[in-house]
Amino acid sequence: MGFLDILLGRTKPVAPDLDQLFALPSAAVTLEAAAGFTPTGGGAVCFATVEGAAFEQTHREVQALLDADTDRAGVPVELRQDDYGYSWLVSQRPSDQLPQLVNDLHAVNSSMEVNGFGPQLLCSLAAFEDERGRRLALVYLYKRGTFYPFAPLPGSGERRDSALELQVKAVLANDLRIEQDLSRWFPVWGAPGL
Repeated sequence: MGFLDILLGRTKPVAPDLDQLFALPSAAVTLEAAAGFTPTGGGAVCFATVEGAAFEQTHREVQALLDADTDRAGVPVELRQDDYGYSWLVSQRPSDQLPQLVNDLHAVNSSMEVNGFGPQLLCSLAAFEDERGRRLALVYLYKRGTFYPFAPLPGSGERRDSALELQVKAVLANDLRIEQDLSRWFPVWGAPGL
């Protein structure tokens, strides 16, 4: 960053750091101890919808890479589209395989990045649930290199449990790089895997 950038208030964008995803398993231990949330085994990578042969080839490569994992028990990674037009590569694992789920998410992000689709990557998430059936996602913002909690309220409508999200932020402050700008805590309504 140059002198003019400092004077004009321009900032250098944060480079994605996919290795931050590997902090999720230890954060899950803290989350369970402090708030009673355990992994569901669901996770997903969200990206702007891409068309064309190059993306189809990348999707096949990711699918082949993850299908080669014998622990997947025949559960393929699915490509879905949400109501807002975004695409999701969804991975489902047994709830006790969070490290393997994180490997899946990392592999999908890395493959897309290596094949030139990094600008289309938006976020990744891992899903959690407590004994009362409340759902929670820890969302990784690809372009910011940070996490934030998203807690949709059950029932109809798009409402979120902001108090729970702030509680989780405080609980995980030492485990994950938490996004400090709350305006970037985007809701991921209807996210597959959550």
